[in-house]
Amino acid sequence: MNIDLSMVTTERELHELLARSLSFPTFYGQNWDAFWDSITDLVSLPEKIIFTGSSDLKDRLPSSYEQLKNCFNELAKECPDINCAVYWE
Repeated sequence: MNIDLSMVTTERELHELLARSLSFPTFYGQNWDAFWDSITDLVSLPEKIIFTGSSDLKDRLPSSYEQLKNCFNELAKECPDINCAVYWE
């Protein structure tokens, strides 16, 4: 799965893109706690996610970029049974 981050300009847009791309439930709270709950419990993640335009997101919203990256790093550590490789391009 490819998720293009290059056009994201706000954290709200980022959460909307993530929710749509990863098929989050309609009650998704659009915050990082809700994101964590969704990727660990509520949805089945694809085996591979490629975030294109990640450098654009890092430049525009460095805190959001770090939050997103940290969530997937923690996912790999805390939930090794969830098989989802993440690439940042």
